[in-house]
Amino acid sequence: MLDQLIKLVEQNAGQAIVNNSAIPNQHNNAAIKEVATQIFNGLQSQAKQGNLQQLAGLFQGGSSNLASNPIVSQIVSSVATNVASKFGVSPQVAQSMASSLLPTVMNQLVKKTNDPKDNSFDLTNVMRTVSGNNSLDVGSLIGQVAGGKSPLGNIGGMLGGLFGKK
Repeated sequence: MLDQLIKLVEQNAGQAIVNNSAIPNQHNNAAIKEVATQIFNGLQSQAKQGNLQQLAGLFQGGSSNLASNPIVSQIVSSVATNVASKFGVSPQVAQSMASSLLPTVMNQLVKKTNDPKDNSFDLTNVMRTVSGNNSLDVGSLIGQVAGGKSPLGNIGGMLGGLFGKK
């Protein structure tokens, strides 16, 4: 999943990293990898804190106002702090870069997990990877987020039951 995140950040890093004069060109690839790693670590941290419903909600809630989502805000802060300290970028520049890049990347990540024609990110795999639980019943989790009604109808419950058991 991390390799896929790196590719997603690369695709969107133009203005925020590659064309940003505050980030020396020799650090572009490392900065892209750092952003992707912080996204993964941030999602993983949320799962470890038991915020699986909030994560599922993030991925099921669509792309409306991701910049104000608390999970995305925490990841933006983490990215800014790490980029500033690792690459000698001012905290203000790092915050600006993270604030412009992360909502775009997260929006695309959400879209890709919800697009049945795009298999680069699968919601079940994403949730299982960040939670470290290969038997996580993602269908039930999504049903809980949707107020007990899976947005997929009975198919979500059946798939969750199938994938939730080993």
